[in-house]
Amino acid sequence: MASLRSGRRTVVSHLCRAFTGPGSHLAPERGAPRRDAAPSRVSRFCPPRKSCYDWIGPPDKCSNLRPVHFYIPENESPLEQKLRELRQETQEWNQQFWANQNLTFRKEKEEFIHSRLKAKGLGLRAESGQKATLNAEEMADFYKEFLSKNFQKHMYYNRRAQHVSCLCSLRHSEQRETAHPRPSSSGG
Repeated sequence: MASLRSGRRTVVSHLCRAFTGPGSHLAPERGAPRRDAAPSRVSRFCPPRKSCYDWIGPPDKCSNLRPVHFYIPENESPLEQKLRELRQETQEWNQQFWANQNLTFRKEKEEFIHSRLKAKGLGLRAESGQKATLNAEEMADFYKEFLSKNFQKHMYYNRRAQHVSCLCSLRHSEQRETAHPRPSSSGG
């Protein structure tokens, strides 16, 4: 069992790095000492004070996204600061978008179920006291309708996410160029 756990930790650690870059770690359990980190309005989690990595916190209850707490190095250049701030703004926008989207989804799903049950002459609870549900075929109608109704919103999200991704890539490239300029190719 212990070997399975350590293997899982390795996979999770690799996933973490894949999403936030080379200096990332999963957040420890609650009660960890605080450290200086970029402020986040999403989660109260705060990584250890002496950490010099980005940390991934527990999933947000509304958006289901895991917030990233960005490390701020003491000697952060203006370009690094812009990149970090862009990443923070993007994260906050993502959190807000998915929190709103998930709230809308749950609300409309409940309304759909109630209306279908009412149309069938059923209450919200079965005779056994359990919550009444619809079958998968009936719910497929809701999912199709919800996706169709929110198509433009999702297209906007994808376009913005792609745009921000390109900006981050460009700024990251600029950052590398500034730190490690390429030698001139002129044959002088």
